[in-house]
Amino acid sequence: MQDQAPTAQPGDIDLSYLDDDFAQAEVKEHDFTPVPDGKFQVNVDKVELTKAQTSGNPMLKWTLRILGPTNRDRFLWKNSVMIPETMEYVKKDLWMCGLPITKLSDLNGRLEDLLDVKLEIQKKTKGENESIFFNKRIVTEGGSEGGYQKAASEAKTPF
Repeated sequence: MQDQAPTAQPGDIDLSYLDDDFAQAEVKEHDFTPVPDGKFQVNVDKVELTKAQTSGNPMLKWTLRILGPTNRDRFLWKNSVMIPETMEYVKKDLWMCGLPITKLSDLNGRLEDLLDVKLEIQKKTKGENESIFFNKRIVTEGGSEGGYQKAASEAKTPF
């Protein structure tokens, strides 16, 4: 049996050697402008199955990275709370992403299948609420997503 190195506890880590650097570090104001409303091509970078903070209902948290050309590499987030009234929308989104499961209980083991899916989405803001709607899956050249990058680069090529 191998000896395991003890894991450091939060109080065991000495940060004092960084005190001077921390004191001199500048805090820069960041003027964050939200991504404007509109249609965007995105990549599904992350999907988590979690619980909504207020209700405790199951929820899918989507992290979507904009592919460009405007707002390239900025992120949008979509939360899909799963209750009987939203099943139609959750199922539509999953099927659009190429995950036609028949039982929602299968979702937990299939989250990785949602990664790197390319979508066209619509962002709409009403008051303080932002909504993300999945419009369609982006599929190119023979029905695969692999041709997406080639198609995107060719679109930038001058005639």
